[in-house]
Amino acid sequence: MSGVTFPLVPRRRVLGLPFGGLHSARRGVGSDVAGSRPYEPGDDMDRIDWNASARLSLARGSDEFVVREHYAEEAPRVVVLCDRRPSMALFPERWPWLRKPEAIRHAVQLIGDSAVAARGLLGYLDEAEGGIFWRPPRSERELGRLELERSFGAPEDTLTRGLRHLVEQRRDLPSGTFVFVLSDFLEQPSRDDWLWTVERGFEIVPVVVQDPLWEQSFPDVSGTVLPFVDAGRDRLGFAGLTAGEVARRREANEQRLRSLVQTLRSLDVDPVLVPSHAWRDVLHAFLTWADQRQLSRGRR
Repeated sequence: MSGVTFPLVPRRRVLGLPFGGLHSARRGVGSDVAGSRPYEPGDDMDRIDWNASARLSLARGSDEFVVREHYAEEAPRVVVLCDRRPSMALFPERWPWLRKPEAIRHAVQLIGDSAVAARGLLGYLDEAEGGIFWRPPRSERELGRLELERSFGAPEDTLTRGLRHLVEQRRDLPSGTFVFVLSDFLEQPSRDDWLWTVERGFEIVPVVVQDPLWEQSFPDVSGTVLPFVDAGRDRLGFAGLTAGEVARRREANEQRLRSLVQTLRSLDVDPVLVPSHAWRDVLHAFLTWADQRQLSRGRR
């Protein structure tokens, strides 16, 4: 459903290029007033605040001129870091649970359309073939087509490697760049890895794509022989679990999600929780994230 978007809500004013829908901390040409200062030789006469100048002149008994300063309008830069480990290929269409490739496809399209709507620049990074594939932000919107061409062969530490690669791209990724990290986070970066990207000034947005039944919890299937898929090979197998094994697996899954969310929120990072591959659910997850960002901006 191309054309449907969500707002890119920054935690702070961002830096970027002099065209676009956001505003930066850099003074420049724009509509958002940053403040005022005394007139200096060479200033544009159109920037003089005549009312403020008259009040100041009256108070001081001399001719004084005040110049308005504005925040420059900026183009947001948006990067998608996509986890292409074999577990991200689950589940096949014939299975009734969350289909991660489809959820990723919807999320990438939605992020791309939203960046374009904000007149932003789009970038992409993954390790689908085992090596870094990096496309710096551009004004194109081909992420959806690009994502479809990528396989699921990334190493287990792909997110850590990807975040470290982005931190090094100082020329292409200024402070304030939105970095959407799409993953099931079954293999999580360390807190230090997250902290480095936050300290770099990025707007980190983890997009958590997990099946609510089998990955965020675990059903009571003790005494039942279960089919399972060998990630990356689409090979069917069978296994039985005891009641104790089911309880331990459920607790481990629930604790993994709690730990991830707690770590992110301790760093003032708001995750997007995608519970389904259905388009409307993916859209709702991003709109919920944007609403929470809007509500919390004034409290940060």
